[in-house]
Amino acid sequence: MVLAIFGRYFKDEKFTEIQHFFNSLEKKKIDFVIYRKYYEDCLRNGLNLQAKIKTFDTHADFISYKFDYLISIGGDGTILSSIEYIRETELPVVGINTGRLGFLAGVSAQNASKAIEDIEKGHYSIDSRTVLQLESNVEIFSGVKFALNDFVIHKKDTASMVTIHTFINGEFLNSYWSDGLIISSPTGSTGYNLSCGGPILYPSSESFVITPISPHNLNVRPIIVSDKNIISFEIEGRSSSFLATLDSRSESINQNVQLAIRKADFKFNLVRMNDENYLSTLRQKLMWGYDNRNFRH
Repeated sequence: MVLAIFGRYFKDEKFTEIQHFFNSLEKKKIDFVIYRKYYEDCLRNGLNLQAKIKTFDTHADFISYKFDYLISIGGDGTILSSIEYIRETELPVVGINTGRLGFLAGVSAQNASKAIEDIEKGHYSIDSRTVLQLESNVEIFSGVKFALNDFVIHKKDTASMVTIHTFINGEFLNSYWSDGLIISSPTGSTGYNLSCGGPILYPSSESFVITPISPHNLNVRPIIVSDKNIISFEIEGRSSSFLATLDSRSESINQNVQLAIRKADFKFNLVRMNDENYLSTLRQKLMWGYDNRNFRH
């Protein structure tokens, strides 16, 4: 088994757990290759790692190795960032949570070594998630036009709203006069979409949700559409520039940029341990349906 280890930055408060995890990989003689920037951050923070560890920097480096799994060490944002390297390889991702929420990163840092043992035994399942793909008439996002959570068009300044004319398969849907517009996958439905009043989508629902951000017209509500559709946009506003985001990455665009969102031809595969499932995660992590009122008996 060969693992890709990916992280964005080292968390010193998780030093003991991460050191134990790497020690267990070395003890089991499991081959691994580390994202170079994360490796350098680990060394700066005093982590004891074996000499001559292989590293990767880019997607091209990544695909040159024949990995079996990617281990994401961090929070949910780290998992979202990993898509830049995984892309069409559909490499299964194990999320070791050293962040806060851990909605996608479901393995605690304390249980990281046990998770590897369970994977070796085949005690896990694959949770396949839809990926968003952006199409545009100009080169943006350095060619990495994929997102696991959402695509957002947002006004750039704090004053005026933006008008986003939206089409489904070329047919006019609506003109959203608002602070912006979110196109969310089922995975992203529990993120920005939810905070803006959008619904939660079940991961296998094969749908997108279109959610306006602070719309001027209060009768404009989110709408769910099949992910077999292509959603395109024309942007108007007093400002000459706007923001487009794919997950946590942002680009400045103008109204001449043509944009469309469709489902990518590949999936993002999350590894779920046997004690994990989506509905329990929804209840526990988001406290979904939790009632904290004190009742007298």
